[in-house]
Order: sequence, then structure tokens, then C-alpha cells
Amino acid sequence: MVAAGVLISTMDSSMINVALPSIMRSFSTSLPATELVVLVYLSTITITLVVWGHLADIYGRGRTFLLGILIFSGAALGCSFAGSLAQLVVMRSIQGVGAAMMMSSGPAIIKMVFPPDQLGRGLGLVGLATSCGLMSGPVVSGMLIQYFSWRGIFLVTLPFSLAMFVVGRFLLQLNQEDPAARLNRRYDWKGFLLWAVAILLFVGLISFYELMSVRISAFIFTCFLLVSITFVLVERQVQDPLMPWILFRRRYFSTATITAALSFSVLFIVILLIPFYLDYTLKLPADRIGLVMLALPSSLVIVSPLAGWLYDHIGARILTTSGLAVCCLAIVSMARFDTETPIIEILVKMSLLGAGQAIFLSPNSASILSRVEERYTGVASGILATARNLGMLVGVGLAGSVFSLFFARYSGGGDLHTFQAEYIPHFLLALHWTFYLAASLSAVGCLLSSLRNS
Repeated sequence: MVAAGVLISTMDSSMINVALPSIMRSFSTSLPATELVVLVYLSTITITLVVWGHLADIYGRGRTFLLGILIFSGAALGCSFAGSLAQLVVMRSIQGVGAAMMMSSGPAIIKMVFPPDQLGRGLGLVGLATSCGLMSGPVVSGMLIQYFSWRGIFLVTLPFSLAMFVVGRFLLQLNQEDPAARLNRRYDWKGFLLWAVAILLFVGLISFYELMSVRISAFIFTCFLLVSITFVLVERQVQDPLMPWILFRRRYFSTATITAALSFSVLFIVILLIPFYLDYTLKLPADRIGLVMLALPSSLVIVSPLAGWLYDHIGARILTTSGLAVCCLAIVSMARFDTETPIIEILVKMSLLGAGQAIFLSPNSASILSRVEERYTGVASGILATARNLGMLVGVGLAGSVFSLFFARYSGGGDLHTFQAEYIPHFLLALHWTFYLAASLSAVGCLLSSLRNS
């Protein structure tokens, strides 16, 4: 059940990345504006994940999961009928709420089902579902865009998610969940408000700083620092904080959350820009772009269960460090892509990146959930998912802003919306520099992971 929820949410994410060039042309918008379709979805998830982690602990993880399915499905229907980019962005925000509810409660449900010595295998199976979603998304999206419209990508998961809701009503045993915790826990709404404002300021700063003057950027950065400091001070004084600082004092927890964020930053820099490279530089049709993007999740399918099994035997440090090292190597090699790069080479390097992510992800998640106390399971799951989505936000923001900055510099103020053949050399230079940034982030994550205590 949890794996099915992961499948539809990851499938949706991978489909929208392939559809971005088509959406940009459909609404005649710029790359930063079109990026909002991804950014608002990830921002909503990042802001609300910890909220749902707390509420799932209080009101029931199964109930939270099933309500998330309904909200996700309803918003998907709204996305398919959006008449403007603004309407699409609003629907994606609502869809992000549903996805956050599933993401926050899913790993906690897995911990309830699997014994401690098999937790790595359980998370490995969820990693397999993640891979299947990422794998099927680009193919389905490419075919729908090629033969129908990008609007169809929001309808394809609808029957599946509704059927999953009906089945989940029986499988998740909602009546057996203990509601007693709600009497002993208070929700930290003040902390949530400060957290939401901090995330929004952060997203605006990293995503649109090239559109701002120096004064505005400095003002937003100052506001972000003040709100963040206030958030930390408030969280240290409340009884049930949104972010339990007792967890962050533990080395295994802080290392896992930071490296998770770095890992997903790297991943989303690549998967956001590669479809544009395949479209604008190699001139591939949408269905073939989907097939090429299939390479990354295909390797995840093969490696994820193996990584979970290995964690149960050798722990997290070796696996997570090795996985991020493989990611770094793959991205450095991608920085050599040009107009003559054969498709087979792209497939191999995308597969290598997927393998590195698979080696890292399951052991990193299991290193937290296997050691945290039961009362913190939901919130720890929410924080870990928040770290991953914050990483996605950073990746999407950096990919768009850094790439646009270099592209405008090399092309003399050019924009992807008015892309012409003579811009291809400038496009490749911007792509290479952005990939070097991604490789640097992966190297930092590799170093931090090597310092974890197990």
C-alpha cells in the first residue's frame, strides 16, 4: 500500500519533468515561470511534511495516508483542466499537500510492519516502487505528449489512486490505530508559520535572485536569516517542537538528513535540465526523451533491493559514501555532453547516476528509522522527507537560476523561450557549468557521509 502511494507520487514527479518544455511552449512562458510548476509542488511538500508527520502520529498514520491519496487525486484532475499557468500552479500546490501526507506517513507505516532486522529490505522495496514510478513516468509522459497533450499526464494516475484508496480502507486497519497520543501532544503552529515563511523566502532567493536587484536580494536574505533565527529560538522553548532538536544533536540523524538533501539537489539538477538538452540540442521527440530518461530509474529498480539487503548486513556508512561517490563520477562525465554525444553514452551515464542514488537512498533512510524512538517515528520520517524535498527545491532552483545566468551571459542575454540554433554552444556551456556545480554538491555529500558513525 505504501509502495503504491510512492509509485504514483514519483511517477507524477518524473512525468512533469519531461512535460516542462511542452508546458512552456503551451503557455508561452519563460523557464523561470514554467519552473513554478515544479517549485510550488516541492515547496508545498517541504513546508507541510513535518506538519503531517506530527499529525499522523497524533491522529493516525493510515488515516493521514488515505486522505492524502484523495487530495492528490482531486488536484491532479484540476491540473489537467488548468486554463493558465497560474491555475496549474495553484492545483500543483494542492497536489503537493496530498503528496506530503502520503510521504510523511508512509515510512512510519513501513517501520510498524517490518521487524528491525528487516527494515532495510522493507525500505529497499519502497525504493523499488520509487524506481518503478520514476521509470514509467518518462515513458508514459513522452507518449501522452507526443500523441495527445501534456494535460493527459495528470489523468493517467487517477484511476489507480482511487482504487488504491478503496483497497487501503481495508489494508491499513484504521480502527486499530491508537488515538490516545492526541491528548498528550500539542501542535506547534507558531513554529509551523515561521518554518513556512523561511522556506518561501529561501525558495524565492535561490530561484529568482537573477531577476532581483542587489538591494532586494539583500533584503530577502536578511529577512530569511531573521525568520530562521526566530524559528530556532521558538522551537527551543515549546514542549512539542515542530523540529525536535534532540534528534538533530544525534550525529546519525543530522548526517543522514543533510546528505539526503544534497543527494536530491544533485538528482534534480540533472533531471530538470536533461530533457531540455535532449529537446533543444539533440532535437529528440517527446516520446524518445521519455525513453532516454528511463535509463536512470531502470538502474534504481535493479540496485535498490540489493542496497537495502546490504544495509541489513554491513550498515550505512560504506554504502551511502559509495553511492554519492558514484553520483559524483556520473555527473562529472555528463559535463562532457555535446551535440555529437551518442544516445548510448547518455543512457550509460544516466544509469550510473541512478545506481549511485539507489546505493545511497535505502541505507540512508534505514539509518534513521532503525534507531529513532517510536514516539519520534512519524516526525523523523517527516523530517527526512522534508530534507529530500528541500534538496529537490534547491536542485530545481539552482538548475534554473545558475543555468539561466550562464546561458544569458554566454548568449548575450538570450532566453530559452526564444531559443535558436545559434544558441546551442551557449546552451552547452551553461549546462556544463551547472553540472560541475552538481558534482561539487555530490562530493560534499560523499565527504559528510564518510564521517557518519555507522
